[in-house]
Amino acid sequence: MTRSTSDRLYEFVPIIRGYWLTRHVVRVIESALAEGRESVKVTLDLGLSTSVIRLEGGIVRFPGGEELSLDKLKSMKEGFIYHFDGKCLKVLALYEGGRYYKLRPVGPDTAPTLEISGIHMHNIAGTTPIEDAMRKVRLTGIRAGDRVLDICTGLGYTAILSRKIGAKVLSVEKDPNVLMMARYNPWSRGLVNVNIILGDAAEVVEYVDGPFDRIIHDPPRFALAGELYGYEFYSKLYRVLRPGGILFHYTGYPGKRRGVDVQRGVATRLRRSGFEVVRVIRGYCIVARKTL
Repeated sequence: MTRSTSDRLYEFVPIIRGYWLTRHVVRVIESALAEGRESVKVTLDLGLSTSVIRLEGGIVRFPGGEELSLDKLKSMKEGFIYHFDGKCLKVLALYEGGRYYKLRPVGPDTAPTLEISGIHMHNIAGTTPIEDAMRKVRLTGIRAGDRVLDICTGLGYTAILSRKIGAKVLSVEKDPNVLMMARYNPWSRGLVNVNIILGDAAEVVEYVDGPFDRIIHDPPRFALAGELYGYEFYSKLYRVLRPGGILFHYTGYPGKRRGVDVQRGVATRLRRSGFEVVRVIRGYCIVARKTL
């Protein structure tokens, strides 16, 4: 396939202006009011920083002078993130193409997860999305100067962390709605420093210019994207990885309730594609190397 990678690059433009609010912020405000305070320090960007807001009767005054009624804040639902642009308070969720997308808070001061039709796109049991992304980057062994192919951008946490190490990252995302949610996520702003291709990874790997030193393959669960777990796709990944390069393949633990061992099938197909499986973390991932 003769096609330039630059022809398909997605221009990531993060939403910078405004304030990000959750029920946690509302609870902090309510506690301050109960104590008779006229101001309180809260996070207005999901934990990246703190700001002082003023409390004047039933009105909350933001750092830029914008106002929002306390009644409006109290109407916010638990488990959702809201964006206030100074005029409109809107929930960061959308329904498109038969799927429901939303940013979901997992703590008062940490990166959110993305939820699609009720399915979390990150590990949040006993960890946070950022901590889990750090684990994936470490297991991939990414170093400064590495060329990294990051498959399934999502909110971009692994791509951003890889870039911070000093790697050159090309990330691939199929769903434009996912990237739209990332634009509204303060923790995803680092994607401005990452080259992103909007397209089907199974097609993109046909024409990207390799070789890559590392590949982070973090697909949705098998039931949602079975083609990204197949021999044909693994063979394409093998082709664009340099000899001795490392592939990190997140698998999760689908099928455990039905007694289906997805990881075993993944390992078998990776070996058939030419990879050497060097590490298996049960219910989490497979790390493989391209043989010399």
